[in-house]
Amino acid sequence: MTYPQNTPSVDDMLKMPTGELAQMPVELLAALQGELDHAGKQLKAATARFNTALEVRYATRAAEARRACGKDTGTVRLVDGDYTVVADLPKRIDWDQAKLAQIARSISESGDDPSEFIDTKLTVPERKYTALPEAWRKGFEPARTVKTGALKVTLEREEGGQ
Repeated sequence: MTYPQNTPSVDDMLKMPTGELAQMPVELLAALQGELDHAGKQLKAATARFNTALEVRYATRAAEARRACGKDTGTVRLVDGDYTVVADLPKRIDWDQAKLAQIARSISESGDDPSEFIDTKLTVPERKYTALPEAWRKGFEPARTVKTGALKVTLEREEGGQ
């Protein structure tokens, strides 16, 4: 995509007052949006490559340091020249919901309170809520709060446009 010659650079845009930026012709806004999208993709790819390089360089040493501490996950610190390398391997836990529900039932049946061990979050998917009969939906309304996310505006060229 060719951008107009007078499209401000990302650096120029950062120095512009927001009101001035908002008053630019839509063609320049669209060109700048394209530049930002491209720069974002480049930054994401460069960050992924850089992080992979750090893993190649430090993963083995970090794993050895974790083993020496008797742990499989967590943070270890390594020294490389004048730098301390902080290598964090987080622990991610996934629970089988069906099996956990059975365990909760077993705890309850034994006379104990499963909420002492298991957190439960009740939710109603929006598609299921809207499929409910209106009388049922009214019963759910006191427990429902609707919030909005951030507005996202994208400029797209109309078909047949130059």
